[in-house]
Amino acid sequence: MMDITLLKTFLEVAATGSFVSASERLYVTQSAVSLRIQRLEDSLGKPMFTRSKAGAELTNAGREFERYALSMIRVWEEARQQVAIPEGFTRSLTIGAQYSLWPRLGFRWVDALRADMPDLNIRAELGMPDRLTRFLIEGIMQVGLLYMPQLRPGLIADKVLEEELVMVATWPDADFDDLAENYLFVDWGPEFVGAHALELPDLTNPGLTFSLGAMAAEYLINRKGAAYLPARYIKRYIDGGQLHLVPDAPRFPYPVWAVWRDDLDNNTYKAANAALEKVVDLAEADGEAVIAQLRDISEDQEVEVLGE
Repeated sequence: MMDITLLKTFLEVAATGSFVSASERLYVTQSAVSLRIQRLEDSLGKPMFTRSKAGAELTNAGREFERYALSMIRVWEEARQQVAIPEGFTRSLTIGAQYSLWPRLGFRWVDALRADMPDLNIRAELGMPDRLTRFLIEGIMQVGLLYMPQLRPGLIADKVLEEELVMVATWPDADFDDLAENYLFVDWGPEFVGAHALELPDLTNPGLTFSLGAMAAEYLINRKGAAYLPARYIKRYIDGGQLHLVPDAPRFPYPVWAVWRDDLDNNTYKAANAALEKVVDLAEADGEAVIAQLRDISEDQEVEVLGE
């Protein structure tokens, strides 16, 4: 039987086009990746990749084998998960999400699923987009909540929520003159970085940058500072007086996507998606309430979009 580890390594190299990148994502050495691919090629009797200084490109044989590798991984994961279903449950669903998307969205979804589908065994995963995408491809997860999905064969992405990033500070009545020395730049991706540089050039290089998403809120609330954070996520901090909206600061729309495996059982998909839609309605209400507060304290009751 083909070693599952070899298949997963092959798929990672194929996805990244690099032995180095694959080793980083798999948390093994580059030599370990090379050895696994060599073992796979020896077993199949043909090279799977063309190596060069630019990276690793699939050969014709490699492209042909890729669909079989995906199929074998999927069957293995289905079997492993089916065997692991506890007594009293008939179905299983593994959900993954980025850190920022678990509070007030992912957790509520789990609650809704447990209420609507008492026979469903649920597993939750946490990770950055690369890790979650790999889990989806391999069949470890059936659905993931992500900000910037990577579309791959066998995956379907549905936009479920328009997140709003808003600027908040840990002191009331903050204005732009107060921010420079206490600003935390949260890297929300290339589009946000570009819009931020265009609209707020004086705050683009404050000397402190986090790529932690909404987790930056946990750092911020214990210090004097300001940052862009998701309205939905930080509503509880605003309601509790720990964070304060910055008047006239532009918002930044940041969509949330549900990425599904296209081979998920249709009945499970319909029920899970219906539960997600109910939860999204609550999350949208939280975000809209924060935007309404920002509108009330801003000049002319208008909230501009960052970069426009």
